[in-house]
This record gives sequence, C-alpha cells and structure tokens, in this order.
Amino acid sequence: MAAKIMILNGPNLNFLGTREPHIYGRTTLKEIEASCHALADHLGASISFHQSNMEGELVGLIQSAHGKVDAIIMNPAGYSFTSIALIDALKIFEGVKIELHISNIHARDELHRHSITSSACTAVICGLGPYGYIAAILAAVQRLGQLPETIAPALHGLAAAGQA
Repeated sequence: MAAKIMILNGPNLNFLGTREPHIYGRTTLKEIEASCHALADHLGASISFHQSNMEGELVGLIQSAHGKVDAIIMNPAGYSFTSIALIDALKIFEGVKIELHISNIHARDELHRHSITSSACTAVICGLGPYGYIAAILAAVQRLGQLPETIAPALHGLAAAGQA
C-alpha cells in the first residue's frame, strides 16, 4: 500500500526565498513542494502539501488526516514555540509525525531554540535547509515499512532507479 503523507507548513513559510534568506535560504515553498512531489512519485507515495498562517486551519488539517493519512510532516514555524493547540491535535493523530525545521533551531536565539510541538512527534529534523523535507519524506516512508531499515539497500534502490 502506498504511503499517504500530509505535509504542513506554518506561518510565514509562504515567503520562503525572500524572507531572511541568510537563515532560510533562497528556495521558495513552491520549489520545495515540487521536489516533495517528485520524490513521492518516485517512491510510489502520495502527498498533500499545505501552508497556512492560521493556527486553527493547521489544527483542522491535522484533524482531517485522522484515518486518511499515514504520516504528517510538519514545519510548524513560529507555532513550534507557542501552540498547545497543535500539540493536542498532533497527539490525536496515531500515525508517524515528523517535525521539520529548515534552520537549526538549537543554534538560534533563545526565542527560536525550544520547540514545544516536538513533544508530540515521532522525530524531529532541523538544520538541513530545504533538503530536510526530502529527508523527512524518506524517514516517514521508512517508518511506515516501505523502505528498508538499513541505509545501503535504500540508497542502492534510489541509485538504480536514477540510472533507469
């Protein structure tokens, strides 16, 4: 069965590429979305990709995933540090939950250093830039049992597919 993954992006991520490029780089959210779709197609997975500046909308999307999606990858952005509502919604979802940050939040200022939403997640990826989305998709698909646990066979399969 193909993995079904919902990717959620929080506030201000619609300005990636122009917003603080010294922290977040110049890659746009649309470019990240295109890369995510390309990888998902390659893996035989399906993704839905969303961005909202509104906390309640993100909570609604998480709730809508219940029973329909196998994994949620979420970049909660500024809500990482403030949202009890997102924590509670994530706790309801029983699938794989991966929190994602483009920057290394642990190396940032005190305000951006401690994510509270990560307490409700299976794993956290941070500091890989836009490639973190690719790593999160691979990790989610592996956690769902659709990639091997060891890295070498998984990379061999990706390399072989690229040569086809």
